[in-house]
Amino acid sequence: MAEPQDWNAKTIAEFRANEGKVGGAFEGAPMVLLHHRGRKSGREYVTPAMYLPHDTDPDIIYVFATKSGAPTNPDWYINLTAAGDATIERGTQTYQVTVHEVTGADHDRIYAEQAHRYPGFAEYQRRTAGIRTIPVLELTRNPHP
Repeated sequence: MAEPQDWNAKTIAEFRANEGKVGGAFEGAPMVLLHHRGRKSGREYVTPAMYLPHDTDPDIIYVFATKSGAPTNPDWYINLTAAGDATIERGTQTYQVTVHEVTGADHDRIYAEQAHRYPGFAEYQRRTAGIRTIPVLELTRNPHP
């Protein structure tokens, strides 16, 4: 299996070369590139992730800190929630977003919709049952200055 950094680099290059679209296991899935800064290192990272668009607001998307069903949250989730804002690449656009963690019934409804659309997310949830609840982050586009 390829190292996650190698997979990320390949996916990022493919995303940027194809106006936000990638192939392979993620062909046809909505993808976003999350820019985040390491809390300790200060280094900027870019992480590809699937997202779920909001039902009615085109400026809101949801991302899921699945880490492929691992028992711990991914570093990008910790970095984004600590910062409270981020830059994302979506399609051919790059813009600033505000980060908000979704909890309670809203979390459950949004995660269930993603798992319905992409059954792999149901499997991630099964793997983490009793260990952690997979976080859902709402990313809201900041108004233009």
